[in-house]
Amino acid sequence: MKQVLQSMKDGTTRVEDVPDPFARPGTALVRTAYSLVSAGTERMVVDFAGKNLLDKVRARPDLARQVIDKAIKEGPLTALDAAFNKLDQPMVLGYSSSGIIEAIGPGLSGFSVGDRVACAGGGFAVHAELEVVPQNLLAKVPENVELDQAAFATLGAIALHGFRLANPQIGESVAIIGMGLLGLLAAQIARAAGCTVLGIETNPQRVQLAQSIGFKAVEVSEAEPACLAFTNGKGADIILICADTPSDDPVDLASKIARDRAVVVAVGAVGLNIKRKLYYEKELDLRISRSYGPGRYDPEYEEHGKDYPAGYVRWTEGRNIQSIINLLADRRIDLKPLISHRFPIEEAEKAYNLITGKTGEPFLGVLMTYAAPAQPVEYRRTIVVNQREADKPLESVRIGVLGAGNYANATLLPAIKKAGGVDMVGIASAGGVTAQAAAKRFGFQFASTDEKEILENGNINTVLVLTRHQHHARQVLSALKAGKNVYCEKPLALSVEDLNSIFSELKKGSAGMLSVGFNRRFSPLSIRLKNFISACNEPFMATYRVNAGFIPSTHWTHDPVQGGGRIVGEGCHFIDYLVFLAGTAPEKIEVAALPDVGRYHGDNVLISLTFPNGSMGQVIYIANGDKGLPKERLEVHSGGQSAILDDYRELQLWSGGLKHVTRSLLRQDKGHQAAWNAFVHAIKTGKAPSIPYEQLYASSLAAIQAAELVTRQG
Repeated sequence: MKQVLQSMKDGTTRVEDVPDPFARPGTALVRTAYSLVSAGTERMVVDFAGKNLLDKVRARPDLARQVIDKAIKEGPLTALDAAFNKLDQPMVLGYSSSGIIEAIGPGLSGFSVGDRVACAGGGFAVHAELEVVPQNLLAKVPENVELDQAAFATLGAIALHGFRLANPQIGESVAIIGMGLLGLLAAQIARAAGCTVLGIETNPQRVQLAQSIGFKAVEVSEAEPACLAFTNGKGADIILICADTPSDDPVDLASKIARDRAVVVAVGAVGLNIKRKLYYEKELDLRISRSYGPGRYDPEYEEHGKDYPAGYVRWTEGRNIQSIINLLADRRIDLKPLISHRFPIEEAEKAYNLITGKTGEPFLGVLMTYAAPAQPVEYRRTIVVNQREADKPLESVRIGVLGAGNYANATLLPAIKKAGGVDMVGIASAGGVTAQAAAKRFGFQFASTDEKEILENGNINTVLVLTRHQHHARQVLSALKAGKNVYCEKPLALSVEDLNSIFSELKKGSAGMLSVGFNRRFSPLSIRLKNFISACNEPFMATYRVNAGFIPSTHWTHDPVQGGGRIVGEGCHFIDYLVFLAGTAPEKIEVAALPDVGRYHGDNVLISLTFPNGSMGQVIYIANGDKGLPKERLEVHSGGQSAILDDYRELQLWSGGLKHVTRSLLRQDKGHQAAWNAFVHAIKTGKAPSIPYEQLYASSLAAIQAAELVTRQG
């Protein structure tokens, strides 16, 4: 399918050919008819992408600060790699569209194949021929509403939510500052609700347009006297600021044209430095409108389809979108006059040249159009990206990848590419965009949205499982049953049952090699540390402190189904490190955790492990530490010797009162490439796995058990 993608690296806006997506659980697969190009959000993204690197730094000093902080902690080369990887990732554009449902995912209710729908949401209602949209971001469109107007429903919901925040009453006067697309939508909504409307705008052409569709509208210079005349000297009851400017002028003007105790709602992105005098003297109520309405930015609502009861939250974002469709159906609003341009998706670049001002042409509502197929088409879920030369010999390790997220693109695939010696066959991801981009960047032959193309491909003998945690065990088991080698990003499994299933399959002897991304044990500094401690021939005492940092409650890692929690999802790394030092499974696990105090999720934990030879280790995993503190610090003591490993940049070895220090000044080396090289060597030699299976099992089991103990304490 065709999809519009924005390069953040070189600033180009391109129409790419990407694999067709599937309807996932709780979603619908929609064939797009129209999508709205945002002159606000999308214009800002495209403008930023077009800047050179120095101008990007000037425009986003907050991001530059993050890079500097990362460079201080992890080394300048590590920070630069991470920054350039971010720029290398294509950005999908679009958040408001309309179309017809072609397929229904399991669990979606209230919709059927063939339904005409309005679609919402960044990452969902994208500029693409096909889109996958969750339950609560779909609204049915009746036959008497044209789909081009329905494509405005998301933007209409933004205007409607801002209007609702003011608690309007029939007959009240509403002044709207900014009569662009958002302002004109708000004006029609206010009029439909029985309010009188005065539009205020800096652009004379938009003043004329507002007047032509029946509104009283004036230029900013006339706003104060016009508003007094319009309201019989009282001032406006409600002021909706729908402008898009960093200036504080709109909020200043709002205070001047408002009546005593009026409500001012900032709907657009404007400067908010308030001059106290008039806001104080009139006791004005300033409110900030957050996008489409309640549910926005809540993954449980938007992604998982969990609606809010209407008795408690009457107007969610989904119900606001449906309200816009209902207003169109009842002919209470008319969006035809707001459509200024239409571009077929193949000409997307022209649309962005228009909204970024490169053409100098005035515009308002800009739609992308999509040709409906003349007959049902077969979905193309795999596309060839790099054609193999006919006489190119196959490498002995032929890899297929499941998942193309940040870990794949920023860490593992660059390490594999640098190591070389393998054949990059195929890569699959749910949406297809990231797979297509990774295929281009790392030289895979094909990109797909279908995991079967990887798991069942006879030309692939090694599968990398880099998906979200809930898929790991199932995909690993499927690949092992197919006789393939598997390298799985941690964790290997989220439950003891799944873990046992994997190792039962390995015991049958027909599966390939298995390894898990416990890369820290392969770091050069780790190898040196273990050799140093092992020479003591005594039990060790180790403390591994992990300043993991706070992540919000809505993050998928906390979800017991998707992520399994942070101890299973990341804590397994550090448990495995202690298993690596001991060379055997722990015989005893004890856990203590801080109270969550309504903020944390069992992620301030002390895990104590005791090993058969008497060695003891602790993992102190904390989410409540200062973010400026480096993430990882390990201390190991044994036989009168000590070792300190600081964030994989400095290793101190203490013996006989003397200190030997090894430093890595330019970058961290957490062992990713060495872990991969060891795995490939194991495949090629057919001998021992790169990590002994009893240690893989022990580390994974201990992490699951530790998380269960935390849950019981909570």
